[in-house]
Amino acid sequence: MTVIMKALKSLRLHISIFGRTNVGKSSFLNAVTAQDVSIVSDKKGTTTDVVEKSTELFPIGPVTFLDTAGIDDSTDLSEQRIEKTMKVLNRTDVAVLITTAVGFTDYEIGLTDKFKELKIPYIVIINKSDIEKISDDKLNEIYNYTKNVCELSATKTENITDIFVSELVKIVPDDFVTPPSIIGDKLDKSDFVVLVTPIDKEAPKGRLILPQVQTIRDVLDNNCISVVTQVNNLKTVLDNLKTKPRMVVTDSQAFREVNEIVPNDIDLTSFSILFARLKGDLNAFINGANAVKTLKPQDKVLVLESCTHHAIDDDIARVKIPKLLQKKLGFELDFDYKTGHDFPDITPYKLIIHCGACMTNRKEVLSRILIANKYHVPITNYGIIISYCLGILDRAVKMFN
Repeated sequence: MTVIMKALKSLRLHISIFGRTNVGKSSFLNAVTAQDVSIVSDKKGTTTDVVEKSTELFPIGPVTFLDTAGIDDSTDLSEQRIEKTMKVLNRTDVAVLITTAVGFTDYEIGLTDKFKELKIPYIVIINKSDIEKISDDKLNEIYNYTKNVCELSATKTENITDIFVSELVKIVPDDFVTPPSIIGDKLDKSDFVVLVTPIDKEAPKGRLILPQVQTIRDVLDNNCISVVTQVNNLKTVLDNLKTKPRMVVTDSQAFREVNEIVPNDIDLTSFSILFARLKGDLNAFINGANAVKTLKPQDKVLVLESCTHHAIDDDIARVKIPKLLQKKLGFELDFDYKTGHDFPDITPYKLIIHCGACMTNRKEVLSRILIANKYHVPITNYGIIISYCLGILDRAVKMFN
């Protein structure tokens, strides 16, 4: 059963489709989604850029398919296409590797090595079974790599979605079967949560920013009570609440003021720290912040933003964080900024500071952490580095210890 449904892309299960040219990747995607999403042709290199399609797969829920170019593409611009295909791995939750009766060649073996390195669960689809059945020897060779194998025809097999989903359920990460809570696991029924949401130029008129909206929904989903206010009204809110709030969650940019207002017997954290836990690895990010003390003058620092936006005069990434960090250290650093899904060469950097990742999925953030660890580059995020520079990191993460 497939249903078109709007859901946050960052919270969808990302399923990437890989394979040699003309093994039927696009035909498979069209069959599973019951739509003509990708162009199908016998001509090599038909799929050029990564094609994204969001849908819903029952019973898993919202998913995004990423249809990639053939990994043995020999057409013009092939190197660029293959590079884009390989970059998709960093935001892949589950991979679908499509082959035919040819079985596994060096291309498939190379990809399974990548899946293993990045801890990506995968399914092998042996396509075009209506044209030629795979031999037992070649099938057994594939079984040496994985037992998650389907034989089918993307153009002939009936109930292809049900067959695929039955295999997918076996390997889908637990987070997508039981979605993680942003904050609900730290709450009891009817707890009060005060959310401090400054309204500035980065919050579009008439709307709240995404992490604030998602946190409010999570509080409500857990039968708790959210009280939303700006910084200037926070003391009034705390004084007038008959019940002491379970916690206060603030925008990281207001951490200093909020920390001075909120009594020490009330837990305090930030939206960015909540998302460090939801979308990444909180301990890795805390370790990254603590590595700041090893920095030296003019060390290179990489600031990563998942989404593109117009930088304002007092931008958190380009102005506030560099100013705070350099004040904390007492010397200047060399900052670089990258936006979007591309992950650059990180070897020149001594520290990586990641955004809250509200517009990307957890797999992409975890992949970046894995790569950073591989090259021994400390990585942290906005909220954690801000609380570290203000000297309140221990308080900000206390409830998660």
